[in-house]
Amino acid sequence: MNTFLLRLSCLLVLPALASAAFANPAAAQGEPVATVRVTFDRNGVTGTTVSGLADPATGRAISADDPVRIASISKLVVSIGVMRLVEAGKLDLDADVSDTLGYRVRNPNFPDVPVTLRLLLSHRASLTDAAGYWQVPFDGEFKTLLDDPRAWDKEHAPGTYWRYANIGFPIVAGVMERATGERFDLLMQRLVLKPLGLHACYGWPSCDEATAARAAVLYEDGKPVVDDNQGRKPACGITKASDGSCDLSKWRAGTSSNVFGPQGGLRISANDLSKIGRLLLGEGKVDGVRLLSRKSVRTMIGPEWSYRDGNGLTLEEDDPIRTKGGFTCRYGLAVHTLATGLPDCGDDPFGDGVQRIGHSGNAYGLLAGLWVDRKTGTGVVYFATGMGNAAPGNRSAFSAIEEKLAQGK
Repeated sequence: MNTFLLRLSCLLVLPALASAAFANPAAAQGEPVATVRVTFDRNGVTGTTVSGLADPATGRAISADDPVRIASISKLVVSIGVMRLVEAGKLDLDADVSDTLGYRVRNPNFPDVPVTLRLLLSHRASLTDAAGYWQVPFDGEFKTLLDDPRAWDKEHAPGTYWRYANIGFPIVAGVMERATGERFDLLMQRLVLKPLGLHACYGWPSCDEATAARAAVLYEDGKPVVDDNQGRKPACGITKASDGSCDLSKWRAGTSSNVFGPQGGLRISANDLSKIGRLLLGEGKVDGVRLLSRKSVRTMIGPEWSYRDGNGLTLEEDDPIRTKGGFTCRYGLAVHTLATGLPDCGDDPFGDGVQRIGHSGNAYGLLAGLWVDRKTGTGVVYFATGMGNAAPGNRSAFSAIEEKLAQGK
């Protein structure tokens, strides 16, 4: 074979090999299936870098407009919705949530201490994830989980200790539903997503067909585990009822709002998520839309808690990747502050000592971040998929891929 033909054969074979590797993501062990990184300032997107595939089975390339299950960054967006209801006089951050839910929410070890939205949003409600938070079916009652003693911290009263607990956010969503009479996913459309012009949704029912068709598929151990939508909107798209049905007309306010994923089920693209970041940079205003008051944004940032003298855990207990202490050392109302400089804290994936606010995400092989620098008016959104076995970071409690994406390397 002459030199020209040899080079031609390589050009033909290499793409096929790359496609085969992504068709079986385990073939590229330790490498992401897809990465997206979007930088922005107060006025808009300033840079975009993408690589890999949104859907390895079809070979569809990832883009910054493809929605992805963004995991716990969903909590930050829920907090925006809560603050809109607080501003409207529908909710009170410091009221006992039992009064709105219609059932008693109490740590049985500290029965006289009320649980409030402020405590739930800041992970200080003395809840734990040991009893679960995701498994209640559409026709179930989330309150039954709270009857399980494992759902509560036996040693620390509400308001005295920081412990990351996903379980708190379905409770928050239930409060929102009961206060408004609106289904959580539709309520978040009204309060946040539609006013900002975002093609995003909590669970798939409130997203349009075209958005659902572009979903980024999440992979673990070389297999699709979330949002393998195969180019169409899922017939259900939430946790089904116990008999396998999915009749949304049977929704009941405040009973099983976990099914829409308030703790992690927001589907949103990197470009749309950057607008949430720009809202924070604009102290509640973005592209001429005033969604929140400056006061509400500052309330969200807080902090409500800063680490000192063992007053909380500094990592999520069931996180298999971020296992180093010091991951979270300052937190507001679903807003995480980085680079606190506090002792024993590894909370600076950027490695530059600059304090940023935002939130991270980690579920089903996805690692993600939304972070803004309020002083310079700049921010970044990033995510990587297929990272269920991500390597630890070199300079922080974050993973190596998060450090890489944060720094843009």
